[in-house]
Amino acid sequence: MSTTDTALSVSATINDAVRRQHYPAGTLYVVATPIGNVADISLRALHLLALADAIACEDTRNSAQLLARYGISKPLLAAHQHNEREVAEKIISRLQAGERIALVSDAGTPGVSDPGARIVDAVQQAGLQVSPLPGASAAIAALSASGLIHDRFYFVGFLPAKAGQRDSSLRALQNIPATLVFYEAPHRISDTVQALLQIFGPERRIVLARELTKLFEEIERCTLGEAPAWLAADAHREKGEYVVLLEAAPVSEDEQDLEARRVLAILLEECSVKQAAALAAQLTGLKKNALYQLALEMKQENP
Repeated sequence: MSTTDTALSVSATINDAVRRQHYPAGTLYVVATPIGNVADISLRALHLLALADAIACEDTRNSAQLLARYGISKPLLAAHQHNEREVAEKIISRLQAGERIALVSDAGTPGVSDPGARIVDAVQQAGLQVSPLPGASAAIAALSASGLIHDRFYFVGFLPAKAGQRDSSLRALQNIPATLVFYEAPHRISDTVQALLQIFGPERRIVLARELTKLFEEIERCTLGEAPAWLAADAHREKGEYVVLLEAAPVSEDEQDLEARRVLAILLEECSVKQAAALAAQLTGLKKNALYQLALEMKQENP
């Protein structure tokens, strides 16, 4: 079979799978759209957008242009941060009448630092079905390419615009044992990096992901102390949307020991020492052998 024949066979198989999926009427479909590259949309999303009776979108002009690139034309409902409650009532009425409504934002996944969450909440409270069609997310894309090794991340999104409120928010995040994920606008990126440097210190690692999936994509991994110089080295780096990832706060040995004891105490009520140690290793990321010894000690302390 030639490469072309193989590609056609795969395409036919995928299209068949997409069409076999059941898309119930009277359902709100939360559809992820590309964050930059228009090819980053799923076949399911395209099928559903073509199937929908109407599409609720953050900006009707932007969505009309995006849909036109895929050859899709549908009635559009403006659903932005200033009218979510009002448009939710219209969407609920249409869903109750048996329509399929798609919900999209300008880019990425609705409801994640974008409008949509209030509409989803209202639809669910009305007892109607909501179904997600996953896809592009700037935060997840940046995390996957960051190389910051940690099992947890804490999504912050956009920081307050005012310096005092921003700095207060950052101080509250200083000791969180998880990779911190921020979104930032280009005109604020330098000030935000300086604030991070002052509050978290020069040694904490940072990842600056700019213009993800677009022509001028850049992903820089460095220390906070090095970040201002990287931004200043090219004027273009103060253009384009950013995802900023900050390395997790280091956990002290005392904090690790307390967390290990807390987890083991719960597990030892139901599990053997061996099972408790294995599960605790998965939950805490600590070494299984060390947890096994600690579990034995705890068993002897509380037979």
